[in-house]
Amino acid sequence: MNTKLIVCSILAATSGLLQAQTTPAASSLEFNASVVSDYRYRGISQSASKPALQAGVDFAAESGVYVGAWASSINWIKDTAPSAAYNVKGPVEVDLYGGYKTTLSNGISLDVGVLQYWYPSNNLTNVPLNQNPNTTEVYVAASSGPFSVKLSDSVTTLFGQMNSKGSRYLDLNYAVELGNDLTLTPHLGNQSVANNPVSYSDYAVTLTQGLASKLSVSATIISTNYKSLHQAYTLPGSGAKDLANSSFIVGLKKIF
Repeated sequence: MNTKLIVCSILAATSGLLQAQTTPAASSLEFNASVVSDYRYRGISQSASKPALQAGVDFAAESGVYVGAWASSINWIKDTAPSAAYNVKGPVEVDLYGGYKTTLSNGISLDVGVLQYWYPSNNLTNVPLNQNPNTTEVYVAASSGPFSVKLSDSVTTLFGQMNSKGSRYLDLNYAVELGNDLTLTPHLGNQSVANNPVSYSDYAVTLTQGLASKLSVSATIISTNYKSLHQAYTLPGSGAKDLANSSFIVGLKKIF
């Protein structure tokens, strides 16, 4: 799959319309908090298949510029250690991001930005063959109606994997409004890890129900083809759990 070609084709098709932008929305500041039965990222559990607490803040200016931060409890850094002797820690993931969004007159939205995954006080380098997990990615996205496509490219090593700079993730989503604040979102993703034979795809279907007072609940069926391509995705600290297996996840989110 030539992910770079897919995104470049979308941008080329809209490049002649960049001057015909719609009026931007007013500035906004928004906070959110959530709990999920399992924190899955790109199909792989970050919380050892256990519940996770999450919170974030987003600011969007009238110009289209935005910045934000989001955090979640995690287990995977600690669980990477083969024994307690390594004393590995890193219980929190903090995502810091910023970018620019604009909507063209034909309704196509474009989004470019940078995202850093930051793991405060982590010491994953105590474990042999692991580098610092802090990761920076640049991304470009386009959406039209219910369809969106996003390509992320790591400009550092990817989550501590050796020699993985230049890894890419392609994210495809189709959000279908079913009425009464009910949304069905099929998802397909493909993670290509540079210089590592661990590339794989993930897929999911999420049903989200909006409730009163900016509260929402979600239910997700998620899986990957990781095991069929490689082997079960396990970590020493989480035992025999396949962290990339098929799973059913529920979540509760509040926006302030």
